Amino acid sequence: MRVLLVVYDNESYIHSFPMGLGYIAAVLIREGVDVEIYNQDVHHYPDEHLREYLDKNRFDVVGVSITGGYYQYRKILRISEAINKSRNRPFYVIGGHGPSPEPEYFLNKTQADAIVIGEGEITILDLVRALSKHQPLSTVQGIAFRDAQKVFVNERRTLIADIDTIPWPAYSLFPMEYYRLLRMPHTSKTDFVLWILSGRGCPFHCNFCYRMDDGFRPRRNEAIMEEITYLKKKFGITYVFFADELLMSSVARTESLCRDFIKANLNIKWFCNGRLNYAKRDLLRLMRQAGCVFINYGIEAMDDQILKNMNKALTTKQIIAGIEATLEAGISPGYNIIFGNIGETKETLGKGVEFLLKYDDGTQFRTIRPVTPYPGSPLYYYAINNGLLKDCEDFYENKHNNSDLLAVNFTNMSDEEFHRCLFEANTKLINNYYRKQIDATVENARKLYIERDSDFRGFRQT
Repeated sequence: MRVLLVVYDNESYIHSFPMGLGYIAAVLIREGVDVEIYNQDVHHYPDEHLREYLDKNRFDVVGVSITGGYYQYRKILRISEAINKSRNRPFYVIGGHGPSPEPEYFLNKTQADAIVIGEGEITILDLVRALSKHQPLSTVQGIAFRDAQKVFVNERRTLIADIDTIPWPAYSLFPMEYYRLLRMPHTSKTDFVLWILSGRGCPFHCNFCYRMDDGFRPRRNEAIMEEITYLKKKFGITYVFFADELLMSSVARTESLCRDFIKANLNIKWFCNGRLNYAKRDLLRLMRQAGCVFINYGIEAMDDQILKNMNKALTTKQIIAGIEATLEAGISPGYNIIFGNIGETKETLGKGVEFLLKYDDGTQFRTIRPVTPYPGSPLYYYAINNGLLKDCEDFYENKHNNSDLLAVNFTNMSDEEFHRCLFEANTKLINNYYRKQIDATVENARKLYIERDSDFRGFRQT
């Protein structure tokens, strides 16, 4: 059985390591499957190149994984066209958060043969086994499939209880010298960066978030440190981005992980996603001691009623206290604010802008985006139930054209008023960011010429 896994190009200068496909490749290899990676991302191959590649090479299965989003949707349509036109068309499988909540729509739209719904490591093994033994696909849990132009959605698969039983991503199949060049907040020009998982899931239920899998499943501290040690030795990794939805799932868990990092003398910089209700001074100081340099926070709004409306389980008091404690600990906070959830107004947007201007430390360029009701999220079903959205096709074909433009209007404002408010808000944030960049560059020039700073290495950008 030969499997080709396609890493699509999202037109980035440096792409992130495709961790999901890395895990899928690892479990297939452990099963004895011949796996090959098609790196459209690294080489910026046109989509037609994939058709030509499939014409010249025979595979039994071709797989692609995508998240939800306007770009990913249009990309999967183009990739599907290339695959479907190939002379040696393999069995075509799609996975990821994009198609999982609406598998019937994506099967019909892409003409793929099967969709892996949710967590894929065990499901893909069962699917490949069924294909190799010519067994009916109705026996495979966790997939939707097409048969004679009819779509069937099978029973969901239970989650993998111990995610440390999953092998590490198949790093050897990927061009790691390329992926380690990813830049993150507070990376030096000589840092090598890679993202890994410390756990899966999130215990919270924000109304704009799509998650098919409830709860949080952490990895063992020892397993995390073992993988980091391997990545340092094998690829020279000096900076780790924990790509979990939420590393800071509790104070106790975060404290335990940090103490083990310190005890093991890992000596790495790292970045994680956090929760401001857990951002306590003692914990943050410990995180900084353990190497944390940046925490990405989901703030979303600076109005208590809006936070309640979105089921954020957070208050503005907690947000302010947590951000101040983070800055005090010497860690840069990432500020994520969205606009347009249920009940939002120009005034609630203004509160978010004021907050960002007050606490911005200049580490990241942040603007405010409109909230998007991605399929599978509670907000998506709210939009459908209230006549604001018809279905998945309406979302992807008519409404969601760009992540920075309004998809569904949950406010009492007109679309024109909504975009005008965002323009005015982001103009303030853009001017603030570049003003700080100018000030910092002028200060470097002052140190160079007035203080004769011999460490200056030129007015360069990474």
